[in-house]
Amino acid sequence: MPILVFDLDDTLYPELSYVHSGFRAVAAFLSPLLGVPAETLAAGMIAEEATQGRGQVFDNVLRQHARWSKTLVAACLRTYRQHRPELALYPDAERCLTRFAAWPLYIVTDGHKEVQARKVAALHLAGRVRHAYLTNRYGRHRAKPAPHVFDLICRREGVLPSQITYVGDNVRKDFVGIKPLGFQTVRILRGNYAHLEADAAHEAHCRVHSLDEVTEELLGLLSKQTQNPTT
Repeated sequence: MPILVFDLDDTLYPELSYVHSGFRAVAAFLSPLLGVPAETLAAGMIAEEATQGRGQVFDNVLRQHARWSKTLVAACLRTYRQHRPELALYPDAERCLTRFAAWPLYIVTDGHKEVQARKVAALHLAGRVRHAYLTNRYGRHRAKPAPHVFDLICRREGVLPSQITYVGDNVRKDFVGIKPLGFQTVRILRGNYAHLEADAAHEAHCRVHSLDEVTEELLGLLSKQTQNPTT
């Protein structure tokens, strides 16, 4: 049976919802220290992220209240990373996982291993996939585009790369490392990379706007195209 593997952030759920969940956790932590309602702090962080990005959000909120310190910034970051997020799957991701429930399903995701593990737990994915491969558990050098964990899936299932399809969103790294090895690839056009154009090496074999388009028929056609590229 073919194997279906999914990226996590912006493929199965909106990554920004994790960011906002983390901001709410930090706001609850800072509220008694700053004497400001948590709701107000969280709203300010979310507004700043939307216009300025998230890189300096904690620094800026502390400076605005004259409480900046390296220690307190580190405490905010620790609270952000260690919080238990409130997340939900995209509706089309829920339908896709249900549609392929009888298939061997996997997740491959980069990022802070403890953070990614909490995301998997919050989305209740443990019982729906055979394993979630958090690439940082194997060393940062084995994060995508390195094919290491995909090779582990091949060995675990006893299949060739051509029997595995990976669905991801990040055209910069999700496909370039595994396409030359024979893995099939599908790009979901959403998230921060939806509007990026890519060369042939970085682009997936096919692109979809919704996971509702990922069907057995599509995967069958993709398999035929990749095995017979000139036909």
